[in-house]
Amino acid sequence: MTEELELTELADAPKPQRGKVKVSIEEPATPPKRKLSRWLALLAAAAIAVAAAAWWSASLNYETTDDAQVEGHLDSVSSRISGTVAYINPKVENNQFVEAGTLLLELDTRDYAAELEHAKANLDTRNAEARSARVTVPIVDATASSQLRAAEAQKEQAVSQVSAAEADLAVAQHRLQQDQDVSARAERDRVRYQALVEKREISRSEYDSRETEAATAAQAVQGDLAAIQSSRQKISEAQSLVAQRQAQIEGARTAPQQITNAQDQSQSAVGHVEQAAADLHTAQLNLSYTKIYAPISGVIGRKTVEVGHRVQPGQALLILVPLDDIWITANFKETQLKNMRAGESVRVHVDSLDRDFNGKVESLPGAAGPLFSLFPPENSTGNYVKVVQRFPVRIRLDKGEDPQHLLRPGMSVEPRVTVR
Repeated sequence: MTEELELTELADAPKPQRGKVKVSIEEPATPPKRKLSRWLALLAAAAIAVAAAAWWSASLNYETTDDAQVEGHLDSVSSRISGTVAYINPKVENNQFVEAGTLLLELDTRDYAAELEHAKANLDTRNAEARSARVTVPIVDATASSQLRAAEAQKEQAVSQVSAAEADLAVAQHRLQQDQDVSARAERDRVRYQALVEKREISRSEYDSRETEAATAAQAVQGDLAAIQSSRQKISEAQSLVAQRQAQIEGARTAPQQITNAQDQSQSAVGHVEQAAADLHTAQLNLSYTKIYAPISGVIGRKTVEVGHRVQPGQALLILVPLDDIWITANFKETQLKNMRAGESVRVHVDSLDRDFNGKVESLPGAAGPLFSLFPPENSTGNYVKVVQRFPVRIRLDKGEDPQHLLRPGMSVEPRVTVR
């Protein structure tokens, strides 16, 4: 374009004198600033290309996600017994930090103190019963043994009485036989003498003598019969006594069972003592449970108890959040877990603090996150749609990364895992 303008100007100019005219056309030089801007553009494009290549190469060694947050334990403090809240520590308020072992609140102790006194009295009673049962065992042993020996001796005595009565019976029967013979002879003599006295062949006195002898012999027979009856009665009584003594012996032979029974009662009494001791221990524990202490150090949250409230066992009173035991749960896509392993280093950026923390992958999950939900997905109907699942990876910060406990459960973070 410049050359055309110059030629046009030359054509319009006054013609020179005749002769040869030499025309020289020169291209103007490029300004230095335009050359510099071109070089800068080339350098910028090269830098962008190098940076893009470096970023792409580096992205192959890192996995990151924005679906992550800080997590920790939420320890619920509850009562182990029922009661009425009588005192609450003034430090127990939401967002306040308390040390482990701090008295948080106290329940009314009067009912449980009365139960403790009742348990102590019951234990004293059971101890007395156990001592009595323990003393009874040797007494029962000695009594039962002595009763057995006495019954056996009395039986032997009764058997001897039976033998003596049987001997007396035999003597009485022998005497009866003799007296019957004497009585029969005396009766025959009386009859014969009666005939003679009626004939007046003998005197009346002789007949009277024979009659007296016959009567005496008859009385002797009657006496023998009575003695025999008495001997038989004695034998019967002695035999009854033998049976009675035998029954006593049989009863006394239960001495081992009586001793065993006494020992069992003693053991039962010991068991009652142990039960009463357990009741006493329970009463002591219940009384101690009226004071509720902080089980761990942490920040108080969700306090729902006030003085005068009636609490029940297991009722949540407040939440303690320990700040020295936190971790990060990062939900990575399943496609990001190919090269991720436990122990790999992690750089965690915390949004609220605008800081980075160092940590390591502590563990990989056993299943995808949706499977742990209340209603896990069910694809057995055949209407399956493939969706990239997320797996909760646990990340633990290195020691000393958060000495001031700035991290709180629930904070959003962005972890970047260095994968091999």
